[in-house]
Amino acid sequence: MKSLWLILSNPRYFAPAWVFTSINVWFGTWAIYIPTVKEELGIDKADLGIALFCLSLGVFTIFPVASKLINRLGVGRACWFGVVAVSLTAMLPLMAPNYYLLMAALYLFGAGNGFIDIAINTLVTEIEKEDNQNFMSAAHGFFSLGGILVGLGSFLISVIGNPIVHMGITVVLVFIVNLYFRKHYMHIVAAPVEKEPFSLKLFKPLLLLGIIGFVSFGSEGAIVDWSGLYLKEMTMAPEMLIGAGFLAFSTTMTLGRFLGDGISAKIGPIKLVGLGAFIAAIGFVLVLTQHTLWSIVGFAFNGLGFSVIVPELFRIGGNVKGVDSSQGVAFIAGSGYMGFLLGPVILGFIAEKASLNYSFILLLCLALMVFGITFFLGRRGKG
Repeated sequence: MKSLWLILSNPRYFAPAWVFTSINVWFGTWAIYIPTVKEELGIDKADLGIALFCLSLGVFTIFPVASKLINRLGVGRACWFGVVAVSLTAMLPLMAPNYYLLMAALYLFGAGNGFIDIAINTLVTEIEKEDNQNFMSAAHGFFSLGGILVGLGSFLISVIGNPIVHMGITVVLVFIVNLYFRKHYMHIVAAPVEKEPFSLKLFKPLLLLGIIGFVSFGSEGAIVDWSGLYLKEMTMAPEMLIGAGFLAFSTTMTLGRFLGDGISAKIGPIKLVGLGAFIAAIGFVLVLTQHTLWSIVGFAFNGLGFSVIVPELFRIGGNVKGVDSSQGVAFIAGSGYMGFLLGPVILGFIAEKASLNYSFILLLCLALMVFGITFFLGRRGKG
């Protein structure tokens, strides 16, 4: 909890942590109005899927150029420009008068989100280097807190009665807080790195980190999308407990991120990723018992295990020797988001052709694979 107190007591650390919160508040507020947008524009699920793909396309389009922009602007200024960009584009999807403009709006919103995600993770990496402080995991915990704020804000839907007004109020409030705290990071630039020419030796650790990112993000997305259905169909859980798996996962995810930095400082990021993968694997074993209570406990273990993996990956990726921090973060983010988008789809295909149980067996095997990769990375001295 030391890193949580560090963030709450010092604006230098609270400022970037609040950007993490902002990202989830912007995206989450849009997400709760997706059914409303679908109904107002009169589009079907297939059309909606294509529109949401445009959001993902925007994210991936920005990844190849994000590190160059961040290095040219300076990571602090790049982060602030990202805040401004997403504040503006967050309004567009709810204002779109037709389907085609919705696709364009989501593309711009996705590009803004992709850019600020890389910028803020790079910023935290640089602050950690400058101050010799660990707070990446706790900063990601503030992202989780953003989801809680969105959930509380959803109670205002019936009171406000207008999606655009709701998003507008949200954007203004979030922007004002960011405007006040931006002075604490605007001046920060990435430390110069003595670059090495491209080689397989340099690429191999990044590739392995990318694989871990793909698996971790994909597993998180799968649990978010499939935990309720798993409890309903595989454990025959009563209706009141169908959402308990996701709740357990989210709760331990938030808790784990506030505890992760202290553990990382003691055992190192590589070992913490391995520990997280091992805990997640235990969780999948419990889920696969197909007993409602044990499966819910298993999802809680999943949340605790995966909570530390993603923040540590960004920390490791931003410190790979011979690679700019922004390039390392961008590589991890690109691999991770690909897993987040494709993972649930692949598992859904397996569930349709075989059984949802086989999907979670695959997740167990992937968690064990990540655990094995960390031993290889540890021997190479990357942690």
